[in-house]
Amino acid sequence: MGDLDLTFLGTGTSIGIPVIGCDCPVCHSQDPRNQRTRASIYVQTPEMSWIVDTGPDLRQQCLRENIRHLDAVLITHAHTDHIMGFDDLRRFTPGPDASIDVYASPESLKEVMRVFAFAFNGENRYPGYLKPEPHAIKDAFQLGRVKVSAPRILHGKVDTVGYVFETIDQPRRIAYLPDCKTVPAEAEEQLRDLDLLILDALRYTPHPTHMNFEEALSFVEKLAPRRTLFTHIACEIDHETAEKKLPEEVRIAYDGLVVSV
Repeated sequence: MGDLDLTFLGTGTSIGIPVIGCDCPVCHSQDPRNQRTRASIYVQTPEMSWIVDTGPDLRQQCLRENIRHLDAVLITHAHTDHIMGFDDLRRFTPGPDASIDVYASPESLKEVMRVFAFAFNGENRYPGYLKPEPHAIKDAFQLGRVKVSAPRILHGKVDTVGYVFETIDQPRRIAYLPDCKTVPAEAEEQLRDLDLLILDALRYTPHPTHMNFEEALSFVEKLAPRRTLFTHIACEIDHETAEKKLPEEVRIAYDGLVVSV
């Protein structure tokens, strides 16, 4: 294990790929890199492990990657493709005194607590139930030997957060921005000097709430991270065809990809 290992649990858009009822070549592709569950990542360090977002494919993703322990969950925003697997976290809090830390912006945390009110009700904390401990993000915080900051990003008209992970002992900086249309100047300053940028790049054609490939590449050029991986991909994008057209330092993530720092 490196100082930080990151596994892509899902790299697809909100409806996943294959898309129900779609007959496009990508949805019928035999390339496993074109079979994408809803966007999420799993992060492991020598001290701790956590996931970012709990989409509706969470159970399937955890089984596929043999995830058996989690210390924390980070939420980017409360859209359904990023939270609707939340109750599957119950397998990580089996004992009567077990709990799992949940971090989100105050607005997103309020919505998660509304949707999953039963889980946050202390009277229901029996063995086998999900037992989340909520943490509203106001400043940078620490998970093990990793500093975590949460720059605010615009997902269309919706405020969301990305996450920046900075290893403390041998500084490396990774940013995860899965749902992103524009990056405010204040957030952009927090995204300087990145070893790895993981960025929303939905498709070739424009979209009102996500970067397309042209916008994502323009942002990469402006920010100049040492490496970039695109995620939150729609079925307009065939992995092999699209990747051939990208700069060498920009690649496309796929479900199950592991990156070690």
